[in-house]
Amino acid sequence: MNSTSSKIGSSDRLLLSALNLIAEKGYNGVTTLEIATAAGLSEKTLFRHFGSKQKLLEAAYDRYHYAEEMKKLFAEKLIWELETDLLLITKTYHEIMNRNRKMIQISLKEDGQLPGFRERTQKHPQQLLEFLTEYFTTMADQGKIIPDNPELHAFSFMMMQFGAFMNDLDSRTNYSSIKLEPFVLESVKVFTRALQP
Repeated sequence: MNSTSSKIGSSDRLLLSALNLIAEKGYNGVTTLEIATAAGLSEKTLFRHFGSKQKLLEAAYDRYHYAEEMKKLFAEKLIWELETDLLLITKTYHEIMNRNRKMIQISLKEDGQLPGFRERTQKHPQQLLEFLTEYFTTMADQGKIIPDNPELHAFSFMMMQFGAFMNDLDSRTNYSSIKLEPFVLESVKVFTRALQP
């Protein structure tokens, strides 16, 4: 076991090992024994912490996805200037999504294979939609953006960013001449102009 893995707790070691192995081999291609061994722990420890492989994967999804970070961002870091806020939201979203590439790949690959997993994977985007809708509603109430369907604005903005992330999900990008950073800047500018009253 290396010094980095000894500094994190057993639960996190199991979660990270599960994500790495399941991303590589698929959910059904990995045993709980392999996950525990990769984490430097016993299978008994895995079951004591999580009870099953599916609960381990669900816990990893809950632990490492973006809802909590986004909740904190919306509560503490916005300055109520549309372009600045959308840029912060977008950069944070892409940082988190890129950090969690393996988890996203698992959720796409295993969709429909695990009972209840799809609902769990939808929880985070649904919360982001709620945060963004509330933000656009408040901005409209303050007269800073047009007061026209904040939920649809939020959904459109999310799908634009999700599409960009999906384009870069693996090494075979569909539009390789379009880089993420200029896209983020341009998409935020366009969206800001479109919502100005």
